[in-house]
Amino acid sequence: MSTTDFKTKICCIGAGYVGGPTMATIALKCPDVKVHVVDINPKQIARWNSESLPIYEPGLDEAVKKVRGKNLFFSTQIDDAIRECEIIFVSVNTPTKTYGVGAGRAADLKNWELAARNIAKVANGPKIIVEKSTLPVRTAHSMRKVLMANDRKINFEVLSNPEFLAEGTAMDDLDMPDRVLIGGMTTKSGQEAVQKLVKVYEHWVPKDRIITTNLWSSELSKLVANAFLAQRISSINSISELCEASGADVQEVGRAIGKDQRIGKRFLNASVGFGGSCFQKDILNLVYLCESFGLLEIAEYWNQVVKINDHQKLRFARKMIRSMFNTISGKKIALLGFAFKKDTGDTRETASVYVAKHLLAERAKITIYDPKVEYSQIVSDFDYYKALTPGKEFKSCVDVCKDPYKAVEGAHAIAVMTEWDEFKDYDYKKMYDSMAKPAFIFDGRLILDHKKLLDIGFEVYAIGKPYGVKYQNMDDLKAD
Repeated sequence: MSTTDFKTKICCIGAGYVGGPTMATIALKCPDVKVHVVDINPKQIARWNSESLPIYEPGLDEAVKKVRGKNLFFSTQIDDAIRECEIIFVSVNTPTKTYGVGAGRAADLKNWELAARNIAKVANGPKIIVEKSTLPVRTAHSMRKVLMANDRKINFEVLSNPEFLAEGTAMDDLDMPDRVLIGGMTTKSGQEAVQKLVKVYEHWVPKDRIITTNLWSSELSKLVANAFLAQRISSINSISELCEASGADVQEVGRAIGKDQRIGKRFLNASVGFGGSCFQKDILNLVYLCESFGLLEIAEYWNQVVKINDHQKLRFARKMIRSMFNTISGKKIALLGFAFKKDTGDTRETASVYVAKHLLAERAKITIYDPKVEYSQIVSDFDYYKALTPGKEFKSCVDVCKDPYKAVEGAHAIAVMTEWDEFKDYDYKKMYDSMAKPAFIFDGRLILDHKKLLDIGFEVYAIGKPYGVKYQNMDDLKAD
């Protein structure tokens, strides 16, 4: 298909976890749409054009290779793509602010505003700008002001089209979405812009799954969706601690309440805590938004979700320390998994780095094995999250291994930090034989066969399990 045959031309600014998979899917599903993915990082673009993509996501590699060079193109030519395309997605990083007003809660919109100013500067005609990054409510209004301040009277319509992807299943989520949400202005031109984007998604998404709203509803819906999902995780994690104290089993409790159709079974798996780029960032953003409107009780309600998550990571580390005779100084502890969840190489807000930080503060020696996370990323995360004890260098207290059995050899304990499927199939007898005794295993993801591990000889601790509780059955209770 020649360049003149494409019905629509789309550009996405930002070649990350959202922009890359989303645009690959659009290109795959819409052969009559030309898609440009642009980024200021030449190394990132070089990898998108190579045999080794910069991110791991099941199905992504196959999708990109089917359409790359046909109607999907990766480049650093941002200005050229803006001029050529009529629809411009903006999918740049919007991290939590670390400075100034709102530090620690508000979203940092610097990258978004820089992108908007550049679009206004180089655009050669009317454009539809699509918010793909997760943004605070009414950001679209502010961005439209920036865009419309151009001195050439070019009109811009701003739409909100938040992503609802789960890393590890992003390509499936894009292929068969629960819903596609598009928010726009209620003006005639605003609604025309909405329908233009609707037509793109209609190539493969059923009409009844495409929801159109006003801009503010769309922006808020994304924050609320992630807040509700994170709330469920913190809720079951809070119950996991009660289960450990009382003799109940959190998996049995989760299964029992999940049968209630009003509750459902999703997101009721207790763990060492949630991570990823969205949940914590979006809740803190929601907290700041509520505070900005003077809704202090509402802000504190949602902030508690984050507090419980932080507590879960801390108490997991403390449980490890207490179980190992209240001293781990000089002891080798193997962390299995560094990604924040399975089937992704993403480590943002991973529980592993926080647990490692607590263990290193007690002078433990850490080894890490993860099947997808690269060494350089782990080193970077320890620096970014300030996980190293002051005065210590990474190589002096952390070792990253390419072989899980090597990571465990000589260790006093294993901690399962990511629910990678391969961890279920390891030869734990072989691992046990290579470890210092007593050998401990801490299952932070509830994926292992605990009875089998106990039979091997391990001291086993698992989130929400009643191991070691005095009253496990009525006979124990009567005997007291």
